[in-house]
Amino acid sequence: MEQRHLGRTGLRVSRIGLGTLTWGRDTDEHDAADLLKTFWEAGGSLVDTADVYGDGDAEYLLGRLIEGLVPRRDLVISTKAGSVPDPDRRSDGSRGHLLAALDDSLTRLGTDYVDLWHIHAFDPVTPLEETLQALDLAVSSGRARYAAVSNFSGWQLAKAATWQLAAPGTRTRLAGTQLEYSLLQRGIEREVLPAAQDLGIGLLPSSPLGRGVLTGKYRHSTPADSRGGSQHMAPFVAPYLDDTASRIVDAVATAADGLAVTPLQVALAWVRDRPGVTAPIVGARNAQQLTAALSVEALSLPDEICRALDDVSAPLHRYPDHDWSTL
Repeated sequence: MEQRHLGRTGLRVSRIGLGTLTWGRDTDEHDAADLLKTFWEAGGSLVDTADVYGDGDAEYLLGRLIEGLVPRRDLVISTKAGSVPDPDRRSDGSRGHLLAALDDSLTRLGTDYVDLWHIHAFDPVTPLEETLQALDLAVSSGRARYAAVSNFSGWQLAKAATWQLAAPGTRTRLAGTQLEYSLLQRGIEREVLPAAQDLGIGLLPSSPLGRGVLTGKYRHSTPADSRGGSQHMAPFVAPYLDDTASRIVDAVATAADGLAVTPLQVALAWVRDRPGVTAPIVGARNAQQLTAALSVEALSLPDEICRALDDVSAPLHRYPDHDWSTL
């Protein structure tokens, strides 16, 4: 699998990442082992998790598979901290919480360091410079090799990255940012993606298949064994089952028919090769699904197909994103 640099850093990652959102909850140890081995054998290196996935079980499960199944040195392990299960405070970016959470993650993962550590979400209560200091301490102590953020808006990302570049002292530049991005969700193109590109930050898109909808599996019904058919994941899929999404899915299916490939391959190739993207994070239930996603490695979409998909999925961006004289 092709390797790409994450942002303006020396960190190289596979251009498709393996997500572990469902590990320890819907994905058991047997299936997780199959997924990790399949991914590694295909040349994949970037494995993405978080301290809240499965209430910590995703990290614990990944830690059990490292070394026994796949050498630690072959993986780029990315995890996150900052999201908290508190309805009154969705994120905690305090230095104390973040560093304690990182130590807990390392214990569950059974490793001395993570390759990439994300602040999972922006905390409006904690001063941003305190949150960012946790990244500096994690890297300077060797517990993390590179730093990133997740789910930051455009101004939040720009402020954080600029602080790290301009503040006095030894600061750790942001290597990456992770947000949802697909043909069904192009909101980051308004401000986040331009900021990331300008500041040399690599984008790691989550849900690159539109929460599974872009595979076409929901075109006519909801499969009982799908995320949309499960009680706890159905609300996650539901926003992308409207008429607008249906038109985009139909266009993806038409493109797939014309290229003699699958809708999954078309949708994943589109987002993988967008400007600023380093590696989409793919979550699969089993090795068969993952193999189908990894088969996109050999596919590059023709320019005319990309333009057609761009047009059918184009978000409405007006003032102030466009020159006022064109409005």
